[in-house]
Amino acid sequence: MARTLVLIRHSKAASPNGVPDHERPLTEEGRRDAPAVGRWLRAQGVSPQVAMVSAALRTRQTFELMAAELPDPPEPVVTDDVYYAGAGDLLEMVRALPGDASSAMIVAHNPGIGMLAGALDDGASTVPASDRPRGGFPTSSVAVFSVDGDWAALDPGAARLVAFTVARG
Repeated sequence: MARTLVLIRHSKAASPNGVPDHERPLTEEGRRDAPAVGRWLRAQGVSPQVAMVSAALRTRQTFELMAAELPDPPEPVVTDDVYYAGAGDLLEMVRALPGDASSAMIVAHNPGIGMLAGALDDGASTVPASDRPRGGFPTSSVAVFSVDGDWAALDPGAARLVAFTVARG
């Protein structure tokens, strides 16, 4: 069974003095870009059944604004595990996804989310090179992968990048 995995970096966040990293809110730009993520996913026909979201304020806000643009958004699993996760940790979370879920999304932070996107890519994408992530995984980046087989068996280099954007509102 082909599955869909969506990796999203949160939209642009503010860095106010004295505010802990975990509580940084989205900027006005980020508040415009996050709904654009949802509109892009809807236009691609991507409708995740499962959502894992970092507990940081900026990722929760990104998810809420994005999900408002989706026809049937999933109830998010909000956890600090995603906040603290590196690429390997995120891969383990993907491997632990429910076996009956055919599509899932993770809304997280760099460097982990961008590194996971790079690690999963099998290099055989039909997405034009000019449209693929280059030089990092900017805020509001969305990578959509096709995964053959079970989540539990997903290894680096075993997913096909089928769509990518840096959503801007």
